[in-house]
Amino acid sequence: MRNEQVPDRNIAMELVRTTEAASLAAARWMGRGDKNGADGAAVDAMRMMLDTVDMDGLIVIGEGEKDEAPMLYNGERVGNGRGPQVDVAVDPIDGTRLLSLGRPNALSVVAVAPRGTMFNPRDIFYMDKIAVGPEARGMIDISAPVGWNIDQVARAKGIAVNEVTVVVLDRDRNTEIVDAIRETQARIRFITDGDVAGAIMAAMAGTGVDMLLGIGGSPEGVVSACAIKSLEGDMQGRLWPRNDDDRRLASERGLDLDRVLTLDDLVSSDDVFFAASGITTGDLLKGVEYVPGGATSESLVMRGRTGTIRRIQTEHHWRKLERISGGRYT
Repeated sequence: MRNEQVPDRNIAMELVRTTEAASLAAARWMGRGDKNGADGAAVDAMRMMLDTVDMDGLIVIGEGEKDEAPMLYNGERVGNGRGPQVDVAVDPIDGTRLLSLGRPNALSVVAVAPRGTMFNPRDIFYMDKIAVGPEARGMIDISAPVGWNIDQVARAKGIAVNEVTVVVLDRDRNTEIVDAIRETQARIRFITDGDVAGAIMAAMAGTGVDMLLGIGGSPEGVVSACAIKSLEGDMQGRLWPRNDDDRRLASERGLDLDRVLTLDDLVSSDDVFFAASGITTGDLLKGVEYVPGGATSESLVMRGRTGTIRRIQTEHHWRKLERISGGRYT
């Protein structure tokens, strides 16, 4: 019998309206040095549009617990309740600091999968990650040395090790990984924030990036997994505790810090949906550009079950949008 809870339409085409709205709201804060103001604007806009989507959504990866975030908190119900039951992962601004400083690569992202299929890191906020594209699928092992994994990617892609480009989040916690990459003479592209974009670049053809390595956000890891499934790439993760408090919390929550999380562990269904819109222009997407009477945006929309990937360039016209949103959209 057919599972009626599995989405049978491309929800991502509705979800992209939520990331577009968040991007349009957030982009006005570019370079203003106010991360909280930007995040609040993006959350409000995304929240408004999520409630128009035909789904019964439960936020698994959100903005925190209810007492810390008034909107889009973990456990919140979103959507209009008339569609399939789904898990929802949101990041209204992936790269809040990038946006506040007026730097490239800030995105708004959302992912959806059938209910109960997304991994919940349960407040363990960091994860060691490796991500690659389709060529190296099934050939990586996060437990193996960095050099071995780089060699595997080079073999899979038919290139020399010193031609492999690895994207790494520029943080002190990744120093040992960076040193190991340099020992292989592979190339490194550092990113200062926003490792969802980095993971997508590692899995997508034509970006100049061959793999992602290093410790970044665990919520971002789950979001990235939805995109990588759609791209037919591969990913592994392992929760990374910052201190004894994290170790104690993991024990209380029943989380195994030694467990290697495969792509299927991070999101067990293939029927995943992913949407991202550029806020500031970067390697993956163009950012919002304001024009007289409106703005333009660029988005990426993916569906795992069909492998469909769309780039959408949109013109937004304030006068018409304000008629249907009461000015809230803009």
